[in-house]
Amino acid sequence: MESNQIRWSSAAFGVPGEIQQINVKPQTEGEHGLPKKPVDSAFVTLTGVEGDFNVYRHEEREDDPDQALLIMPIETIRELNSEGWPIRPGDLGENFTTSGIPYQAFGIGKVFTAGSARFRITKACDPCDNLFLLPYVGAPRGPDFLKVMLGRRGWYAQVLEEGQVKAGDRLAEEGPESASA
Repeated sequence: MESNQIRWSSAAFGVPGEIQQINVKPQTEGEHGLPKKPVDSAFVTLTGVEGDFNVYRHEEREDDPDQALLIMPIETIRELNSEGWPIRPGDLGENFTTSGIPYQAFGIGKVFTAGSARFRITKACDPCDNLFLLPYVGAPRGPDFLKVMLGRRGWYAQVLEEGQVKAGDRLAEEGPESASA
């Protein structure tokens, strides 16, 4: 038990993780923004990952910079897999599937770097009806899936510095002294 507490403490205070997968979905007439497909690398702009388009973020949120990126730890996906949901990286619409940093260690206001990009966590993402589009969810299981996803849907982030990010890049939390934009 003590080693788990040490591991959690280390992860919560800046032990680096990694960008396991970068996911994008180009604007395609008649299609929704998920699942997203993996790419080896991408340039991250102030409005999000180049080559990725999200109808809700663009049309309803008017490209809100606080929702430029969506981040989801692979550990959370694996937890959902163990509960019987066959989620794969990119299925939930996340831009970055991360590893090595637990869901709870991402928190509003925390600043992270990956590749040459820098971003700040702005808010938790709430589950929405678009998740019903996943083939293993559908309308009949949708309401149950939304309940399962509460508090585990991912984290939105604002891009503070544009830059290139590739799968396998180190993901590191900055200390509070460097967190100002």
